[in-house]
Amino acid sequence: MNIAITSLYLPSGSKIGVGYVVHYFANEMVKRGHKVTVFSQTGASEDSLYNVVVVPSTKRFRSFSFAWKLRGYDFTQFDVLNAHGDDWFLWGRKRPRHIHTYHGSLFAEMLHAKSLTGKVRMGALALCEYGSCFLADELVTVSAVTRRYLPMVKRVIPNGVDLQRFTPTEEKSDVPTILFVGTMHGRKRGAMLLDIFRREVLPNVPDAEFWAVCEEKIEGKGVRWFGRVPLESLTDLYRRAWVFCLPSSYEGFGVPYIEAMASGTPVVASPNDGAREVTQEGRSGLIPTDDKLGETLVQVLKDGELRQQLRETGLRRAQDFSWDRVCEQYEMLYTGKGSGSLRAAVL
Repeated sequence: MNIAITSLYLPSGSKIGVGYVVHYFANEMVKRGHKVTVFSQTGASEDSLYNVVVVPSTKRFRSFSFAWKLRGYDFTQFDVLNAHGDDWFLWGRKRPRHIHTYHGSLFAEMLHAKSLTGKVRMGALALCEYGSCFLADELVTVSAVTRRYLPMVKRVIPNGVDLQRFTPTEEKSDVPTILFVGTMHGRKRGAMLLDIFRREVLPNVPDAEFWAVCEEKIEGKGVRWFGRVPLESLTDLYRRAWVFCLPSSYEGFGVPYIEAMASGTPVVASPNDGAREVTQEGRSGLIPTDDKLGETLVQVLKDGELRQQLRETGLRRAQDFSWDRVCEQYEMLYTGKGSGSLRAAVL
């Protein structure tokens, strides 16, 4: 098939998780024999197997700018258009079979935004997102819980993980380690986790280390800051960490959770929507409340049997998110063979 994908983000220009998902998904579809062109504001990465059409967008209001400029492109040359957001202004434009994939809820992000400016911005985007429910031929979300905010979406196809790259090892770090991948501020709440590490973890596990993969430089006792790292380094950190923790206030899915699971590393998360679904309500990972997060991390670092149990359940759970399974579901949807049925999330 000749597939068009739209995504504001790609790894070459942004650390936003959706861009990485689109990148890996597009590469997998090319490997399966399809021709894929991604329309994005940034160019291809070194390992991109797909074509990229750069859609220039303004720095201010770039989501709206990108969405508007998509109107200037001819999508009728493709067999299918799979929009991963930002297709809101394609009303009245000729299009092939049109699929919209929701990676979360902008309304939910508005509720979790800290500033008034952030709430206003997310509120405006949420209105556009709601309108897109009436635009596409098929609506897909990556998690069942997202359908709470977008009830018109009937189909759930989860995000995938590269089980060839994210693999387990027996060689863990010599010292107890907590790995965090995200941003220190905002809904990822890395700063909160760092504070808990200093106040509650270090007094109970003095040799523990906090490994941070984030752009904001941090330092202090037990802290190792890695900045942004290439995929090879990231997979190594996942494998060697004793526990992975991402205490987001909201995740529409939470790809890092399944990357950690596939790497054989126990997951501890806050009970956000994505974490609850990926961990099967805590059966494949731990989802303590904020007041119990430090206590839980200490317990996991000290209890080898618990870590082994979480490792085994996580590895089994990660198999549900192989790219082969994900791509097969999209192929059925693209051809119309999967239309008209409600697909439950992998639970």
